[in-house]
Amino acid sequence: MSQGQPPKPHMDKYFDLEPFTIGEVLETAAVSVGDTPIESGDADAIQAAERRASCGDEGESGGLGDTAQAAASFNATAAQNVHKINISDVLTNAASKLPHDKAVTCEDAEAVKGAEVRGRLETVVRPGGVADTMSKAAKVNLYD
Repeated sequence: MSQGQPPKPHMDKYFDLEPFTIGEVLETAAVSVGDTPIESGDADAIQAAERRASCGDEGESGGLGDTAQAAASFNATAAQNVHKINISDVLTNAASKLPHDKAVTCEDAEAVKGAEVRGRLETVVRPGGVADTMSKAAKVNLYD
């Protein structure tokens, strides 16, 4: 260590964290609302998040977004919740399933929120869901 620099406090290692990524947000949603059957709004949010992670490039066929859309379509016709596909079924280990990942921005959060709201009957996002978690991560990333 040079003589002109003060020693770095040990606390810095706890506060010098990497920004939250879209993959981490998707995995967090898998935990927070994972037992909830996936609906159209959730699938739209997942698809938008995947698109944002790949910087606007169309996701590869069969990716998270396509899987989420197929699950939502299946759930729309399933008679009982017991037979429905849950959010965690699609989003567990999501970060490893994304071809690209990046830090969440406010623009990403707004795009995902818009997609989720357009796909819902209600005009609010699911608490703890993809858009809600994305919004919270974007705010944390602003101050990181």
